[in-house]
Amino acid sequence: MRFVVGSDDDGATLDAAVDELRKAGHEVELLERDQWPDVAARVANAVAGGEADQGLLFCWTGTGTAMAANKVPGVRAALAWDPWIAEGARRWNDANVLVMSLKRTEPETARAIVDAWLSVEHPDEDEAENIAKLDQ
Repeated sequence: MRFVVGSDDDGATLDAAVDELRKAGHEVELLERDQWPDVAARVANAVAGGEADQGLLFCWTGTGTAMAANKVPGVRAALAWDPWIAEGARRWNDANVLVMSLKRTEPETARAIVDAWLSVEHPDEDEAENIAKLDQ
């Protein structure tokens, strides 16, 4: 799977998440650091446009990049602070952009969040109707 990754800052959390994606065998394009609204738009447009299968975003809280990414039609960005939230976002919401806080997510937690995200290959069929409503 091809991931596009963007952040407004560098750090161990970003590095850990990117390493985990690569370790799992995924192709990763790490965008040049940029202000959070701009990098979020670039990631979201890459996912919505089919240039990437999924996206990964970071900013200090994660909130700003999630909000900006969700402005792009077809993007379902989810802010995850633990593995259960990440897995649920994929399973029940068919999220296609994972967002994390650079300042509140420890590197090992970021690895676990990425692993949980990747553990879901397909959304829960029981949620298909609800997921379809997101596009409305």
